[in-house]
Amino acid sequence: MLLGLITLLQDSLLQPKADTVAQGIGVAPAATPQIHLIDMLMKGGVLMIPLGILSLVAVYVFVERAITISKAGKLPDNFMPMIRDQITSGNMQSARSLAKNTAGPIARMIEKGIQRIGKPIENIEKSMENVGKLEIYGMEKNLVILSIIAGIAPMFGFLGTIAGMIQTFFNISITSDITLGTIAGGIYVKMITSASGLIIGIVAFIGYSYLNAQIDKVVNKMEGASAEFIDILQEPTR
Repeated sequence: MLLGLITLLQDSLLQPKADTVAQGIGVAPAATPQIHLIDMLMKGGVLMIPLGILSLVAVYVFVERAITISKAGKLPDNFMPMIRDQITSGNMQSARSLAKNTAGPIARMIEKGIQRIGKPIENIEKSMENVGKLEIYGMEKNLVILSIIAGIAPMFGFLGTIAGMIQTFFNISITSDITLGTIAGGIYVKMITSASGLIIGIVAFIGYSYLNAQIDKVVNKMEGASAEFIDILQEPTR
């Protein structure tokens, strides 16, 4: 957005003069020069390399975690009813086999609870809670990378802009060229790193927040399944 404002400022200051001259001599005004996105990114300098690496890492982590968390939240609709039927009928081995052969953190947590059947309810709940914590930790794996990228990407961008501004004013001090074109051209080129860093940071933060929300949904399902399992254990057997 800042880059667009600077470009519009240049156009508004310089274009009227060109139109006036063109109208005076009867020549069509020259076309406004355009710059492609790739060329613009290439002008960002050396710090665009770590920013590019951060963006690739953020995309990889987001896709990998999104797939993993999505699989973790899937559970057959008839899983808990079948567990209920097996336990209330006293067929613990079948209930354990069903839980063991079902993928997902919820099934693994229920399997641990079945293994502890016969012990006090408090011990069963504690065992299931421990398994649930491990499963949550597994889903949160590498999420901290997105959080770090969301924080440091804008800093890399600002660092590139500051370094570029220092270079621009150093060149001005040597050449004594303080025209608007020189200053604006140097500023918009050096602000490319800031814009890129902010975009990467914002996208990484959005991805981090989205994945955390998906983990919370899975945790809610795990808590509901755990509560239902404890209720099943307190029901009379057939």
